[in-house]
Amino acid sequence: MVFIVMFSRYRYDVLKRLGKYIIVRGIAISITTIIAIYIVILVANMGGFIDEIIKTEIQFNVYESIRNNPAYRGFNKSVLDEIAQKMIELEIKRFGLDKPFIYRSFNYLIDALTLNLGRAYRLTSASGSKQVRIIILERLPASILLFTSIQLMLFFSSLFSGLYLSRKYGSKIDKIIVSLSPLSSMPGWFYGIFLIMIFASWLGILPYGGIVDAPPPEHPLLYALSVLKHMVLPMLSWFIAYFAINTYSMRTFFLMFSSEDYVELAKAKGVPAREIEKKYILRPTLPPIVTQLALLLISSWMGAIITENVFNWPGIGSLIWAAIANNDSPVLIGIVTIYAYLLAITVLLLDIIYVLIDPRIKIGGVGT
Repeated sequence: MVFIVMFSRYRYDVLKRLGKYIIVRGIAISITTIIAIYIVILVANMGGFIDEIIKTEIQFNVYESIRNNPAYRGFNKSVLDEIAQKMIELEIKRFGLDKPFIYRSFNYLIDALTLNLGRAYRLTSASGSKQVRIIILERLPASILLFTSIQLMLFFSSLFSGLYLSRKYGSKIDKIIVSLSPLSSMPGWFYGIFLIMIFASWLGILPYGGIVDAPPPEHPLLYALSVLKHMVLPMLSWFIAYFAINTYSMRTFFLMFSSEDYVELAKAKGVPAREIEKKYILRPTLPPIVTQLALLLISSWMGAIITENVFNWPGIGSLIWAAIANNDSPVLIGIVTIYAYLLAITVLLLDIIYVLIDPRIKIGGVGT
């Protein structure tokens, strides 16, 4: 009975410290997220310079509309200027540009933190909507589909390959992977250009780009196969660029842990190699492996700007490029805000997972 009471108090103390730790970490991460989003707002609007560009465009568009409108013919210049100025003032007020940028920047911050992403300046969704939320949600599935597939393929292939090479240190296959690792000095899209030239232009067996054939197949199975066919080249380009270096990193990572004293002690005691690999190498490396996988998964939805443009893939990466080219800061702020929230939540969850899966981690100076 006494043992049960002591155990209950211990668990209560652990949960109390865990709750306190989560609150403190949550506050710290929240502050960091707010600061990061505000910096993005300042950068995306170039400290207010984008406002001047928009005002200039408003003036140009107003004068063009007046000049091309037959109803204003016959008016003298002073009257037209007065009409134009009133129309310009109304448009500037509609965009909220009649207030100082520093004031509006905090309004942008509040809107971003409440996920009120507003309307885009120039970009629209396929349905014609200017709502930033709709524009992002329309592009998001394509990026998740392609880059989550790429990242999972690279992660698990390099993980198991690296583990295998750590057992075969100095072998021919190990030397080949080490020799191929400099391939990552060039990004995936670089190899993608050559793959397009070979498989699309020369051999003609794979599409140049896009997400599906035109016109799209009506049957769901044929549609899925068409999408998979369009995914082959971008996935292959990233595999060529990053498989060797990722495998080399994993192999080196496992070799570092396999040389620890406790591993040598286990070998001296005659512990089977598989048991050593499972309990003494894989388990200590679990936290950084989980971290890498989690960060890869949340980064995958952001896509890759150049890769998506090379393969004409309609995802978040190409949307970022279009937003930059069109000075559409609301879209950029919306994308970064959602990513910042995902990153903050992921970091907080990882902190909790570390405590659960790694007994070496302590909370408040006392082990769990």
